[in-house]
Amino acid sequence: MTEKKSGKIGLDDPRNIALEVLTLMDKEPAASHKALKQALDKYAYLEKTQRAFISVLVRGVTEKRIELDYIINNFSNTRVNKQKPYIRNILRMATYQIKYMDSVPDSAACNEAVKLANLHHFMNLKGFVNGVLRTVAREYKNIAYPDRDKDFVSYLSLKYSFPEWLIRHYIAYLGQEKIEEVLDGFDEKRSIDIRTNTSKISPKDLLARLEAEGLKACLIGEEAELVKRADELGLKIPDYAIRILKVDRLDGLETFAEGLFEVQDLSSMMAGEGGLIKKDAKILDLCAAPGGKSINAALIASQGHVTSCDLTFDKTDLIRENVERLGLTNIDIMEADAREDNFEADSYDLVIADLPCSGLGICGRKPDIKYNIKEEDLKSLASLQRQILDRAVKYVKPGGYLIYSTCTLNWDENEANVAYILDKQDVTYSKVEDELRILPSKGFQDGFFIARLKREA
Repeated sequence: MTEKKSGKIGLDDPRNIALEVLTLMDKEPAASHKALKQALDKYAYLEKTQRAFISVLVRGVTEKRIELDYIINNFSNTRVNKQKPYIRNILRMATYQIKYMDSVPDSAACNEAVKLANLHHFMNLKGFVNGVLRTVAREYKNIAYPDRDKDFVSYLSLKYSFPEWLIRHYIAYLGQEKIEEVLDGFDEKRSIDIRTNTSKISPKDLLARLEAEGLKACLIGEEAELVKRADELGLKIPDYAIRILKVDRLDGLETFAEGLFEVQDLSSMMAGEGGLIKKDAKILDLCAAPGGKSINAALIASQGHVTSCDLTFDKTDLIRENVERLGLTNIDIMEADAREDNFEADSYDLVIADLPCSGLGICGRKPDIKYNIKEEDLKSLASLQRQILDRAVKYVKPGGYLIYSTCTLNWDENEANVAYILDKQDVTYSKVEDELRILPSKGFQDGFFIARLKREA
């Protein structure tokens, strides 16, 4: 992005767009995962570099919010939580640019922040904004951080910008020796994984098409380091999995419009794998939106049938949109409350129960989760999952399979729920294999829990 040398800042300036997104996310946490996409869609006419700047700034400020607030509080007489929302986010954005964006001169970060304060009619606070940020630029490297050896939790909380209660939770679940590897995994530069629509094109031909469209991509199964890590976990990387390393807008690609692929993280693809899906299988996906696992199952069970469900029309409409774009005909889509008996017992070769969860394994992809989830939510979500599992276990045919998965790292939502299924008296299940945790780390971007269970005859 070219820095402005002088003049006023406009409403469609990338920094102001980022400011509006961040302020909306503060105001309406439930809409945070949509806010950036909506802004980028609205300002699609901006140059690619400007749109990239908006994305980097919004994601970066969200990911590093706790650390940024710590830095600001060291130099501001008014604590961050007492500041007006626009001023708070102006300071966060500029502090992020100063500390993490080498391409932006400190002077530009400060000057543009002052212009933003002026644009939003905080003329009386321009001096405050300028004074805090000039001091940040000059002194932030001298700030004292918690000592790793003396206060490990506080050290990790500030270094990685995770609430302290969540750091303690991860340590309790994963062990202290794993925690930094996982937090580093959340910080990994994000790429986009896609599932080839093998009913239309081969993975290698799709890779060639993507490269012809100017993308840098690779077949994940040919990446030696990832294959080695998958082998260590007892997993096989699907041959249809492709990783796109850099892209602006997928929906602007011809390959996307032609329905040649579906966006799905590698961890999610492998959650639905495991050799349990036969070509003629009858499959039920209970909480399916936006449809990745249903689509994956339908492509494997090319002579079978998938019933794909979710609670509301808004959710099922996402599935319909993707299924229609891919041209799949062996999926039925319907609204259904998974807590209720909506399907015939003993009817499905495979039931996929990838259930609503706390999302503690995908904080790298959705960094707002770590601020919005509360400790008390974890128990209530586990209870919701059991209400759904009470129904799900009955839909599987004797001899059929249940895949239970979440994208969280939490005992109550993962291992405890598998034990709950195995202890049920009215239906008998056994493990196909030990349940598996995929931890965020280099190459595996999301954390997943997977249990594959067989219903006894």
